[in-house]
Amino acid sequence: MALKKWSHEQIIGALSSPFCLSLLFLVSVLFVFKFAIGKSKSKTNPNQLPSPPKLPIIGNLHQLGTLPHRSLRDLSLKYGDMMLLQLGQKQNPTLVVSSADVTMEIMKNHDRIFSNRPQHIAPKILLYGCDDVGFGLYGENWKQKRKLCVSELLNMKSVQSYHFVREEEVDELVNKLREASLNDECVNLSEMIISTSNNIVCKCTLGRKYEGDNEGNVKELARKVMIYLQAFAVGDYFPSLGWIDVLSGKIREFKETFRELDSLFDQVIEERLALKKKMENDQFKKKGFVDILLQLQEGGMLGFELSNNDIKALLTDMFVGGTDTASATLEWGMSELMRHPTIMKKAQEEVRRVVGNKSKVEKDDINQMHYLKCVVKEILRFHPATPLMAPRETISSVNLKGYNIPEKTMVYVNSWAIQRDPKNWENPEEFMPERFEHSQVDFQGQDFQFIPFGFGRRGCPGMNFGVTTVEYVLASLLYWFNWKLPFETNSNEQDIDMSEVFGLVVTKKEPLRLKPIAFSF
Repeated sequence: MALKKWSHEQIIGALSSPFCLSLLFLVSVLFVFKFAIGKSKSKTNPNQLPSPPKLPIIGNLHQLGTLPHRSLRDLSLKYGDMMLLQLGQKQNPTLVVSSADVTMEIMKNHDRIFSNRPQHIAPKILLYGCDDVGFGLYGENWKQKRKLCVSELLNMKSVQSYHFVREEEVDELVNKLREASLNDECVNLSEMIISTSNNIVCKCTLGRKYEGDNEGNVKELARKVMIYLQAFAVGDYFPSLGWIDVLSGKIREFKETFRELDSLFDQVIEERLALKKKMENDQFKKKGFVDILLQLQEGGMLGFELSNNDIKALLTDMFVGGTDTASATLEWGMSELMRHPTIMKKAQEEVRRVVGNKSKVEKDDINQMHYLKCVVKEILRFHPATPLMAPRETISSVNLKGYNIPEKTMVYVNSWAIQRDPKNWENPEEFMPERFEHSQVDFQGQDFQFIPFGFGRRGCPGMNFGVTTVEYVLASLLYWFNWKLPFETNSNEQDIDMSEVFGLVVTKKEPLRLKPIAFSF
């Protein structure tokens, strides 16, 4: 008999159903009596952080909801910028941070202590035992790999050297949109943006893009990995019930996806090594990250061992993280511009004035587009790609703002809540790029009210790569086309569905469908 696969929402729903909760309460009543005295004392402890009331066994797990960044913000308004949650049967509680002030304290005084990662089931399976930069344990090996990524792959000089890739893929996107415009057609802009982002990332990371059926398979693989990295696994919160993940088929799904990913990278490495043998080094110019890593591995210039699995783990970070973050930002950005025609018009006028009558947007043009950069900043503030940052874990106990935080406490920083905090932002629930026109606030990780890419040791090393891609694609979409809602849409721009789907990257629930109108210069 085939076993039923349960989704995150189904598992949460089953665990939090009235019948199940009643049963769990009866089972746990002895434990309640056992720890009653201890709990009573903890309530009078002045160093005990506030915590929402919790249920037996599941703790506060039911309060995360389907959009945890929003649910946790609502809880923080009642219980404070620092609050403790008990998520399932985990031994230590989870700290949720929802203020720029606390984030600054962590960064300036305790960054190293808050730089570990909890070792959850999905990342361990999908990321070669968490041997990557995004989810790896903090330590000397991790520091060497992060330094490698920053110095060799993702520095600004390297990012700019891949402009020809962005240019090629955006030209292809513009041609498809121009054809749709000539045929008076509407397009699924979300899908086209995802495809363009995936092609850019594949070329830069793996040395080539995938077309036809292969493109769909590779794109779907990247999306699956991103979804699974944030997927709910029972064993992460109820260690004694990890067998449920096996019976439900979740572990099998993770392992099958890993085998697909591993097979893809083995094929890529084999192809790139074979290609290099056929060409002289000076001819091998269009190198991807994989080529650089293989060259460093072969030359033994790193001072530490870089295995093929290490290379594949790093490629997973680039391949998976680079696609969804850029495409989601562009998708939210175009949606907001459609909902705010005045802002759209102002951005288009600037882009067209700077570019003039040239045949394409050039990379040097972007630096002259001050308002476009404000628009991108506001997109990142209003719709951070990872609104609930990947969890951290404390390396040792620490005193934070007068509270004792024990070792191995899992920590969530709610950047979405921080970036919509009225203490830091005027009219935070309004999309207003003008707020950045005369402001020095930036997303480099030093302005703690604005941290879409994280901060400190765990800040995103691919920030420059992502922002450069978003700016160039957005400028091109605004330069070449005006945009209208589909013919069948009778509502106005404000009625565009802005519903979210939660994951490591939060995406639009409904794709953005628009009609491109080629602009006549």
